[in-house]
Amino acid sequence: MKLDQLRRADVARCAEIEKILFPGDDPWSARAFHSELDQGHYYLAARSDDGETLLGYAGLAVVGRRGDYEASVHTIGVVPEAQGQGIGKALLRALLTRADELHAAVFLEVRTDNDPAVNLYEAHGFQKLGIRKRYYQPSGADAFTMARPAQAPARDEVVG
Repeated sequence: MKLDQLRRADVARCAEIEKILFPGDDPWSARAFHSELDQGHYYLAARSDDGETLLGYAGLAVVGRRGDYEASVHTIGVVPEAQGQGIGKALLRALLTRADELHAAVFLEVRTDNDPAVNLYEAHGFQKLGIRKRYYQPSGADAFTMARPAQAPARDEVVG
């Protein structure tokens, strides 16, 4: 698996994956993905080793100005047949690396019944701030709002 920038050519497949992953809610359309890319948000693709198959995607929006950035994880999705292989973790870590480069706090919403995602976020320093009732539509599922404080970028240790 390799990570690289999400391409416009990937957008139709992302929308198909959304329909598979979020059938009871309002999955993102190709138009929504195009809008995210148009706005310059940071979007990554997880691809098979040969680069031919899109296995997942993730997006991070950053707002504010230097010294006062905030980031929001807009989406992370992994095709069902590739789940449990560390792809979601790799995508999240890449988003967090970008946020750390900007010293930005990171926020997100996640379904309260999505235990694997909640556990992943908690393992990466996110804490639950509260619940957004009926956040996901049309299912009416609740979401946790979670946050991770700004972190300094990871630096390679110099042995001397």
